[in-house]
Amino acid sequence: MTGLRAALATLLLLLPTLTLAERIRIKDLVEFDGVRGNELVGYGLVVGLNGTGDGLRNSPFTEEIMLNMLERLGVNVTGEQFRPRNVAAVFVTATLPPFARSGSQIDVTVSAIGDASSLLGGTLVMTPLNAADGEIYAVAQGSILAGGVSVAGEAASVVQGVPTAGVIPSGARIEREVDFALSSLSRVRLALREPDFTTAGRIEEAINAAFGRPVAVMLDSGTIELDVAATRATSTAHALGRIENLPVTPERRARVVVDQRSGTIVMGEDVRISRVAVAQGGLTLRVEERPIAVQPNPFSDGETIVLPRSAAAIEEDPRPGLAEVSPGTSLSEVITGLNALGVAPRDMIDILKSIKAAGALHADFVVR
Repeated sequence: MTGLRAALATLLLLLPTLTLAERIRIKDLVEFDGVRGNELVGYGLVVGLNGTGDGLRNSPFTEEIMLNMLERLGVNVTGEQFRPRNVAAVFVTATLPPFARSGSQIDVTVSAIGDASSLLGGTLVMTPLNAADGEIYAVAQGSILAGGVSVAGEAASVVQGVPTAGVIPSGARIEREVDFALSSLSRVRLALREPDFTTAGRIEEAINAAFGRPVAVMLDSGTIELDVAATRATSTAHALGRIENLPVTPERRARVVVDQRSGTIVMGEDVRISRVAVAQGGLTLRVEERPIAVQPNPFSDGETIVLPRSAAAIEEDPRPGLAEVSPGTSLSEVITGLNALGVAPRDMIDILKSIKAAGALHADFVVR
């Protein structure tokens, strides 16, 4: 836990610096209306496994697809006892990116659906990939790169990673294009990934300032509409290319995210705590801010600066202790004080839960 506390303390020291200089491109904050990918899925067969395939007695669908494939290739196996252990039925998934053209290649993910123990070394046989409309948009085939390993003996076995799933880089070739004409749009909506009125207003101002006239209007906290004709751009693509790299400083809701399994606490700089007292066993916590002003030397060109000074103390008492936090104290100051005093991360989480339940923690509290 010592390394975790040190990393957390370093992160808290960096938060104010990062926030002041934070300017994000519009393309990283929004999604352009119509510019999206499409999910593809297919059902196929992996061959060439070293005895780690499906047991055909327990996975009859594997035998069915294997017989159908052999018959399409002109091999008649009707009535034959054909039960190999080097084949496995799999689901093949991929994402068709926007504006993908016929002949280009995309990555695919292959996952076993039967009782195969490993796909390591297998080869996916030609598998059509369908979209939600039932049409075939790509065909996948190739050697699988599995992400794990499985070793078994007569009395014991060891599995590391997930050998029943793998990927095929550039394993599918696109055969059909999505019918979408971006140039036909006279208006394009920009959808914020995290809706916020202040961020949407800043994006609107940045776009209008770039074109020198009102071409964008904020519809709500999550949508800005761009009038392509008013931009006088050559095409819709030119207009989007001109605005996507404009820098904007986003605003975010105050949020605290804790992971109880690892004891990780992540928070934003804007999280604040009202005056609150917390009793936890024999723990007494005090956090106090005592900023001091430093004056320059007489007749010098210096200026007065204010140096922050925080005082944190913790006491152990056999009787139940009382922790009091001054109003306006930031959560990062509380966590820094607890961290410096060696309080375990899980104890911090319990304290934060109590403060949130009392209504003194002004932020979204997310527990994972």
